[in-house]
Amino acid sequence: MARRGPTVRITGLDRLRVQLDELSDDVKEALKKAVKESAEAVRDDTKRNVRVGEGTLRDNVGIEYEEDGFVATVGWHDDRHFYAAFHEHGTRRFPAQPALAPALEAERPRYRARLTEEVRRVLR
Repeated sequence: MARRGPTVRITGLDRLRVQLDELSDDVKEALKKAVKESAEAVRDDTKRNVRVGEGTLRDNVGIEYEEDGFVATVGWHDDRHFYAAFHEHGTRRFPAQPALAPALEAERPRYRARLTEEVRRVLR
Protein backbone atom coordinates (compact mmCIF):
# COMPACT_ATOMS: atom_id res chain seq x y z
CA MET A 1 0.00 0.00 0.00
CA ALA A 2 1.35 3.43 -0.93
CA ARG A 3 2.06 5.82 1.90
CA ARG A 4 0.83 9.25 0.95
CA GLY A 5 1.18 12.36 3.01
CA PRO A 6 -1.80 13.74 4.88
CA THR A 7 -4.59 15.37 2.91
CA VAL A 8 -7.94 17.02 3.59
CA ARG A 9 -10.93 17.17 1.27
CA ILE A 10 -12.90 20.30 0.56
CA THR A 11 -16.20 19.52 -1.05
CA GLY A 12 -19.20 21.45 -2.20
CA LEU A 13 -21.04 18.38 -3.36
CA ASP A 14 -22.00 16.25 -0.36
CA ARG A 15 -25.28 17.95 0.51
CA LEU A 16 -26.18 18.77 -3.08
CA ARG A 17 -25.43 15.49 -4.84
CA VAL A 18 -29.08 14.55 -5.36
CA GLN A 19 -30.15 18.05 -6.34
CA LEU A 20 -27.10 18.95 -8.42
CA ASP A 21 -28.68 18.06 -11.74
CA GLU A 22 -31.52 20.47 -11.02
CA LEU A 23 -29.20 23.43 -10.42
CA SER A 24 -28.46 25.94 -13.12
CA ASP A 25 -25.02 25.96 -14.71
CA ASP A 26 -24.37 29.36 -13.12
CA VAL A 27 -24.97 27.99 -9.63
CA LYS A 28 -22.78 24.97 -10.33
CA GLU A 29 -19.94 27.23 -11.47
CA ALA A 30 -20.38 29.39 -8.37
CA LEU A 31 -20.05 26.33 -6.14
CA LYS A 32 -16.94 25.19 -7.99
CA LYS A 33 -15.44 28.66 -7.60
CA ALA A 34 -16.03 28.58 -3.84
CA VAL A 35 -14.45 25.11 -3.57
CA LYS A 36 -11.44 26.29 -5.57
CA GLU A 37 -10.96 29.45 -3.51
CA SER A 38 -11.18 27.53 -0.24
CA ALA A 39 -8.81 24.82 -1.45
CA GLU A 40 -6.30 27.47 -2.48
CA ALA A 41 -6.65 29.22 0.88
CA VAL A 42 -5.99 25.95 2.76
CA ARG A 43 -3.02 25.17 0.53
CA ASP A 44 -1.51 28.65 0.94
CA ASP A 45 -2.02 28.70 4.71
CA THR A 46 -0.47 25.24 4.99
CA LYS A 47 2.56 26.38 2.99
CA ARG A 48 3.03 29.37 5.30
CA ASN A 49 2.91 27.26 8.44
CA VAL A 50 4.67 24.01 7.58
CA ARG A 51 7.66 23.32 9.81
CA VAL A 52 10.60 25.59 9.00
CA GLY A 53 13.41 23.82 7.20
CA GLU A 54 11.05 21.52 5.32
CA GLY A 55 11.14 23.23 1.95
CA THR A 56 10.22 20.01 0.20
CA LEU A 57 6.93 19.87 2.09
CA ARG A 58 6.32 23.59 1.65
CA ASP A 59 6.89 23.40 -2.09
CA ASN A 60 4.73 20.31 -2.62
CA VAL A 61 1.42 21.04 -0.92
CA GLY A 62 -1.00 20.49 -3.75
CA ILE A 63 -4.63 20.38 -4.72
CA GLU A 64 -6.34 17.57 -6.62
CA TYR A 65 -9.85 18.16 -7.96
CA GLU A 66 -12.50 15.48 -8.44
CA GLU A 67 -16.19 15.34 -9.29
CA ASP A 68 -15.79 18.00 -11.99
CA GLY A 69 -14.34 20.48 -9.51
CA PHE A 70 -16.87 20.04 -6.71
CA VAL A 71 -14.34 18.16 -4.55
CA ALA A 72 -10.82 19.30 -3.74
CA THR A 73 -8.22 17.30 -1.83
CA VAL A 74 -5.46 19.44 -0.35
CA GLY A 75 -2.19 18.05 0.99
CA TRP A 76 0.80 16.01 -0.08
CA HIS A 77 -0.19 13.69 -2.90
CA ASP A 78 3.19 12.17 -3.65
CA ASP A 79 4.45 9.05 -1.89
CA ARG A 80 7.76 10.80 -1.27
CA HIS A 81 6.04 13.10 1.23
CA PHE A 82 4.60 10.43 3.53
CA TYR A 83 6.62 11.92 6.38
CA ALA A 84 4.33 14.98 6.37
CA ALA A 85 2.12 12.89 8.65
CA PHE A 86 4.93 12.84 11.22
CA HIS A 87 5.01 16.63 11.15
CA GLU A 88 1.22 16.86 11.42
CA HIS A 89 0.75 14.31 14.20
CA GLY A 90 4.18 13.92 15.77
CA THR A 91 5.94 10.78 16.91
CA ARG A 92 7.34 9.60 20.24
CA ARG A 93 10.49 11.60 19.60
CA PHE A 94 9.19 14.29 17.30
CA PRO A 95 6.57 16.77 18.56
CA ALA A 96 3.65 17.54 16.31
CA GLN A 97 3.70 20.81 14.44
CA PRO A 98 0.55 20.63 12.34
CA ALA A 99 0.04 22.93 9.38
CA LEU A 100 -2.69 21.27 7.30
CA ALA A 101 -5.28 20.69 10.05
CA PRO A 102 -5.08 24.26 11.42
CA ALA A 103 -5.35 25.64 7.88
CA LEU A 104 -8.50 23.60 7.33
CA GLU A 105 -10.02 24.71 10.62
CA ALA A 106 -9.26 28.35 9.85
CA GLU A 107 -10.96 28.03 6.47
CA ARG A 108 -14.03 26.15 7.69
CA PRO A 109 -16.17 29.22 8.58
CA ARG A 110 -14.95 31.13 5.52
CA TYR A 111 -15.86 28.18 3.28
CA ARG A 112 -19.50 28.27 4.26
CA ALA A 113 -19.51 32.03 3.73
CA ARG A 114 -17.84 31.60 0.31
CA LEU A 115 -20.46 29.09 -0.80
CA THR A 116 -23.30 31.30 0.39
CA GLU A 117 -21.88 34.46 -1.19
CA GLU A 118 -21.16 32.82 -4.55
CA VAL A 119 -24.66 31.34 -4.82
CA ARG A 120 -26.27 34.61 -3.73
CA ARG A 121 -24.21 36.50 -6.31
CA VAL A 122 -25.54 34.26 -9.07
CA LEU A 123 -29.15 34.36 -7.87
CA ARG A 124 -29.33 38.18 -7.69
